[in-house]
Amino acid sequence: MLRDIEVFTGELPGFDPSEAPESPVELFTEWLLDAIRAGVREPHAMTLATADASGDPTARVLILKDVSPAGWQFASDSGSAKGRDLTARPYAALTFYWAPLARQIRVRGPVERATPEQSAADFLARGAGARAEALLGRQSQPLADLAERDTAVKESLARIENEPTLVSPSWTLYSVRPESVEFWQGDKQRRHTRLVYRAASTGADGWTKQMLWP
Repeated sequence: MLRDIEVFTGELPGFDPSEAPESPVELFTEWLLDAIRAGVREPHAMTLATADASGDPTARVLILKDVSPAGWQFASDSGSAKGRDLTARPYAALTFYWAPLARQIRVRGPVERATPEQSAADFLARGAGARAEALLGRQSQPLADLAERDTAVKESLARIENEPTLVSPSWTLYSVRPESVEFWQGDKQRRHTRLVYRAASTGADGWTKQMLWP
């Protein structure tokens, strides 16, 4: 059954690595805007992969907050599973996949924490429901039943209404500072095009570009 599922349907965009810009941030922005224009749902959703102190990996999907030459940003409670992983091993990988365009982007690099002020600003920019849940600080903890969740969130929402500037002290904005960024364009005949940017090994600003076999 799985082998019979069709992939790479519809009209796919082209990708000429020789015309790629010098910065992966610039090309990422171009591809992200292409995905938005194509109507890809949740184009800012990405898979974040981390490893714990023993090196065991785990992955989950979350939302990209921003991208700039400083890195790709996301946020989480520092006491969550991903937060604990990043404390033990501050390195991560991100994957974006836009199926209608058959495009994939992979980002790898060390992770840095933003300042408390930047993290607080990110927290306050979230919707009330998201802030209410985050204030509980219980992510991934055992839950007895859904009624327990709903009661706790309701009480947390009441706190926010009384204190609209309340910020979770453990909320943290993180940045993946890329060492490599790979762009993958799928092809119906499996002649996929891959281009990887690697940060200059000397520590100087700049990137090297290299095509890869599919």
